[in-house]
Amino acid sequence: MLETLTALLAAAAIAVPLTKRAGLGSVLGYLIAGVVIGPGGLRLVTDVAQIAQVSELGVVMLLFLIGLELRPARLWVMRRAVFALGGLQVAASAALLAGLVHLAGVGWAGAAVIGVGMAMSSTAIVLPMLGERELLATRAGRDGFAVLLFQDLAFIPLAALVPLLGGAQVAVPWRDVAMAVAGIAVIVAIGKFGLGRAFRAIGGARAPELFVLLALLAIAGAATIAHAVGLSPSLGAFMAGVLLADSEYRHEVQADIEPFEGLLLGFFFISVGMSADLGLLRAAPGTILLGVAGLLVAKSLLGIVLGLAFRQKLPDAIRFGLALPQGSEFSFVLFGAAVAVGALAPAQAQAATLVVALSMAATPLLFAASESLLMPRLKKPVVETFDTIENDGAQVILLGFGRVGQIIARVLRMNGIGFTALERDPAQLEAVRRFGSKVYYGDPGRPDLLRAAGAETAKLLVVALDDMEEVLRVVDIVRRNFPGLPILARARNRRHVHLLMDREVEGIVRDTFHSSLKLAELALIALSVPSARASRVVGVFAAHDERVLLETHAFYGDEKQLLQNAAQWTSELAQLLDADAES
Repeated sequence: MLETLTALLAAAAIAVPLTKRAGLGSVLGYLIAGVVIGPGGLRLVTDVAQIAQVSELGVVMLLFLIGLELRPARLWVMRRAVFALGGLQVAASAALLAGLVHLAGVGWAGAAVIGVGMAMSSTAIVLPMLGERELLATRAGRDGFAVLLFQDLAFIPLAALVPLLGGAQVAVPWRDVAMAVAGIAVIVAIGKFGLGRAFRAIGGARAPELFVLLALLAIAGAATIAHAVGLSPSLGAFMAGVLLADSEYRHEVQADIEPFEGLLLGFFFISVGMSADLGLLRAAPGTILLGVAGLLVAKSLLGIVLGLAFRQKLPDAIRFGLALPQGSEFSFVLFGAAVAVGALAPAQAQAATLVVALSMAATPLLFAASESLLMPRLKKPVVETFDTIENDGAQVILLGFGRVGQIIARVLRMNGIGFTALERDPAQLEAVRRFGSKVYYGDPGRPDLLRAAGAETAKLLVVALDDMEEVLRVVDIVRRNFPGLPILARARNRRHVHLLMDREVEGIVRDTFHSSLKLAELALIALSVPSARASRVVGVFAAHDERVLLETHAFYGDEKQLLQNAAQWTSELAQLLDADAES
């Protein structure tokens, strides 16, 4: 077992960083790792079933974390996307794919199972893939999640109908339905009336390991109850997450569970890669690859059409379609059940399983290619119409009207000093204008706008922008076009300070530096250090840090020299503080 675990971890540690560095995400890395070490590769791991049983916990935990992010009120808001869009996507995909499979020579019963199985999409692939690119909050991400949620809900009745395709006489399973309803009621009751009290009790015990233990017990318990009544364990875990979504412990539970979820989900993808029958691919490459291409193209096009029908913009519709074309982990379950009742031949199930596994591996590649090649071309060039600036002879030009710019503006206004402010963000502009501030919409890096704002006659330019590169760009433009205009600039970090010093900016202030010093002083006072002593210590530190910042300007690009001098500066600071304490 230790050898198996070592092989799994080593393969993931090598493959995942490579695929992430290539911009293809972590999912593809796990799949490749599984193929390499599995039965079809180096055969370092041959017991795929054992790994799959453990790795399924990753999918369960993923659904739990998804539930934590979904409050019941938000679920109600999403009902149209979940049931209308999700229902159409599953029904249309299943019908289209079943027809294509039947044309390929599979009987209607087997074609129906394959069509339904391939209509499902992999939650474990889609959500991490969208999350890594920060697309979950977009329209495509929200609708994609809604479809995946519907598929999780629909899987149970679809699996129950598989015996009908095998020719069995199946009565309406009212007893099973009643058990499922009872199981859901038990999960809801425990989650609503028991979990909160349990977490409060554990929190009072001040034992972090017990908190993690209870969080894992909540997931495992809900999944076990759901499985016992014939529901998906993932659905039970999802319900437990939803029930905790409004709890004050939600963020702590999420922080405790995420490390387990990430590792186990990685094992799940490795097991998918190991289960791929590469011998079948070598025996019939044309058939398998044609099946993969047909699955990806059919579901992608159908997803794009549905997205446009539900009034998604074209880029969102394309993302929606390209995120969901793969098969699902549920596909394997359906194929196995169909073989058991005679609705699907074992050879057909093996081929369909390989097609699904390859579609899972291909989706991250397809989506990454779309994001890098197609999406930039779909972005419409924005023609910005900036405000016409009235030069009223203001002494100060203020670039950026966010948190820093607003405070500067208020101080200037209190002292009767006129200023002209430019802001590039329309949302920020709308917010500040509601409070009566006169701010112009414009690009701070446009020489014509700066000239219109009075850069040729102003006494001072204050750059309060929060983007490091934008600050440097604006300073360069001002230095070229208005060389006599003094500049004060906001800096993000020490390197930014040095880059601004290269440009001979007259005044540089680091973000959060002075507020951090004040917070440190208050911390010392709260720890019973006399206020005079705390003020002196912070003053000594600030003076020393500013001196070191100036000294390092000469070699700030030489990391080796910076590291060599770091110990010396730390020792000097300690000596200064000791001398101050003695005095």
